[in-house]
Amino acid sequence: MRRYGPAVLLALVGAAILRVSLFSDLYLRYVQPALRPYLVVSGVVLVLLGVAVAVLVRTAEDGEVQEDDLGAPGGDTHATAGHTHGPAGPRVAWFLTLPALALLLFPPPALGSYSAEREADRRAERGVGTFPALPAGNPVDLTLGEFGSRAVYDSDRSLAGRTVRLTGFVTRDADGTWYVTRLLVSCCAADASSARAEVRGAAAPPVDTWVTVTGTWHPEGEPGSDAAWPPALDATSVQRVRQPDNPYEKR
Repeated sequence: MRRYGPAVLLALVGAAILRVSLFSDLYLRYVQPALRPYLVVSGVVLVLLGVAVAVLVRTAEDGEVQEDDLGAPGGDTHATAGHTHGPAGPRVAWFLTLPALALLLFPPPALGSYSAEREADRRAERGVGTFPALPAGNPVDLTLGEFGSRAVYDSDRSLAGRTVRLTGFVTRDADGTWYVTRLLVSCCAADASSARAEVRGAAAPPVDTWVTVTGTWHPEGEPGSDAAWPPALDATSVQRVRQPDNPYEKR
């Protein structure tokens, strides 16, 4: 049975990838939607490789049995009892199946407040400038990334007087200040950075709770200055929502 270890491991990893990419939207916790076809192909290839390895191992075992039968005088089956050919590999290698089983049965959640806090003080250098006009009507649905960019860098102050609606998860500072936060990715969760807006005038839900916050921008400092970051929002309503299928924003 130990000879089938590589085949089992390949099949488990392939099945886990297919589970999160082909049979569900869980892959969105880790990568951008455009990468789904590559995940599906990778999963199929790994499963097929697992099957191929198992067939090769089985074929090799059958060949060894035939050689042993031919070499045993009078067909004495006891001559091959306990006989093995080649190393079967260390038993500890079976522990490699545990991560694959974990991904198959218990896919890790999307990144949350811990990751956002680690990156909260890092933001790209950007110049102050103008932005395209916002759509007419209130409230305006904006991503956290777009809201933060306009609030910090828009010299025309296009957010002034507008009601906006932001969706993200709750993060909190040690002093009780809380934020609606979203992680931005270019490719996958490994390159995630955070965008957040301070929420004022409303009680904070528990950390990592997903919420939709409606309110108006509270300008502070000059565009592009440290005082303008993080942007603030005077909330008129905070509604708990379920985590979206794609928890990340495109950077």
